[in-house]
Amino acid sequence: MGVTDSTVGPAANEPGPTTLKPNAIGFVDALVIGLAATSPAYSLAAVLGPIVALVGINAPGVLLASFVPMLLIASAFYYLNRVDQDCGTTFSWVTRAMGPWFGWIGGWAITLTGVLVIGSLAEVGVRFGLLTVGLDGVAESKLAVTVGAVALILVMTCFCVLGTELSARVQNILILAQVGSLLVFGLVALIKVSQGNAATGAPAISLAWLNPFGAGGAALTGGLLLGVFAYWGWESAVNLNEETEDSASAPGRAGVLSTVILLVTYVGVAIALVAAVGTEYLTQNAEEEEFIFALIATDILGGWDWIVLLAVTTSAIASTQTTIIPASRTALSMARRQAIPARFGHVSPHYRTPDVSTWWVAGIAIVWYLVLGLTSENALFDSLTALSLLIAFYYALTGVACAIYYRRHLLDSARNLILIGVGPVVGSVLLMWLLVESVIDMSDPANSYTGQAWFGVGPPLVIGVGVFVIGLALMFVWRRRDASFWQERAGVADPDLVPRASKGKS
Repeated sequence: MGVTDSTVGPAANEPGPTTLKPNAIGFVDALVIGLAATSPAYSLAAVLGPIVALVGINAPGVLLASFVPMLLIASAFYYLNRVDQDCGTTFSWVTRAMGPWFGWIGGWAITLTGVLVIGSLAEVGVRFGLLTVGLDGVAESKLAVTVGAVALILVMTCFCVLGTELSARVQNILILAQVGSLLVFGLVALIKVSQGNAATGAPAISLAWLNPFGAGGAALTGGLLLGVFAYWGWESAVNLNEETEDSASAPGRAGVLSTVILLVTYVGVAIALVAAVGTEYLTQNAEEEEFIFALIATDILGGWDWIVLLAVTTSAIASTQTTIIPASRTALSMARRQAIPARFGHVSPHYRTPDVSTWWVAGIAIVWYLVLGLTSENALFDSLTALSLLIAFYYALTGVACAIYYRRHLLDSARNLILIGVGPVVGSVLLMWLLVESVIDMSDPANSYTGQAWFGVGPPLVIGVGVFVIGLALMFVWRRRDASFWQERAGVADPDLVPRASKGKS
């Protein structure tokens, strides 16, 4: 796998009966999908308690620090998308910059993140939906929730197949409901604090809360790992690049802006809740994860606590749909390049969506959810913990690929050097450090939900490494059957496109 002197331009995106529908959505739609894919209400509810348990009042600072590598990698996504509008994003970009071997395993990592998490998101959406409408008894039924989760996955998959425009309309409604509810929750909490109605022992708001190094050591590392998970998903906006107006610029801008909006939302709500209920309460209920918002809601909103339940419900439902997008489109891109069987590259002539890969992603996700969920709920939670390995890996890979792909143009300007070279590489280094720390943490079975050892280490590590091993095995099997993709050679960014990418020219 040698790096050649050849240049590589953007993937062809000519409209036709077997291509994705160009200009199906606009910038705002892409932004909404990027936000929805992170599942803001669910993600913050799931990580806030554990982060507070680790770092106390410095939780807002940790969420701020976690934003830094996300922004740096979002810059890499923006600039790589400017020269290659391929819905496979990381798969396509890493292949062009570093060769087919790295590209294939990067694409595999993206696809499997969706498979691991879709079922759990659907389950949360169903359970909180039942709680929102007062069906608490049904929400306690494992069978009812499981059936509902599978049904929800199928419905959301149908929306994905029926058209990107329909998906965008659904997401526009859901994002307003979840972000609006979350902001109301935080605003009311701040009003109570200003009126002197905070919980006994709750600390007074201070700028010192924004210092992520207040706790230091292992506590900071653990908090950052949780924070990165909370921001994960914004790149779904970029996976729709072939279907977005102004495909060279809008998807990347949507990805960057979504991370900024998440930062403001996460830090703002975290400050409000720490000030309203105190760190002791959040720490004591950290194991409740997403249910911690439901516990706090009654104290803060009284009879309007259903607003918070609605926020988590719509958040999980929205993310169930948007998480399918990067996985299905990465599979489509891989099939078009003959990196996986061609049938995964089928695009519906009528709806102009990747119908086959979308249904395959949903089907495998359902099987994974049922097998692990019905066997052991803790094992399902451990599979979610393993996500951090895959997320850190393909984000870091993308950052490195950006610098390599643009390597001949990094010294053209200070802007290029910082935004295309140094920034993405620093983001990659931070994520790789977190990846190593995550592996060390997962190696201890005591840090898993099951608390049991698999092959002498924690189940999340076994699941994470197992995903990579299976991917490598499938890669070698397919290469033996069809070596076409592996004939591709790494290259550099087309110099005719670089001025537009780095200087913002049209």
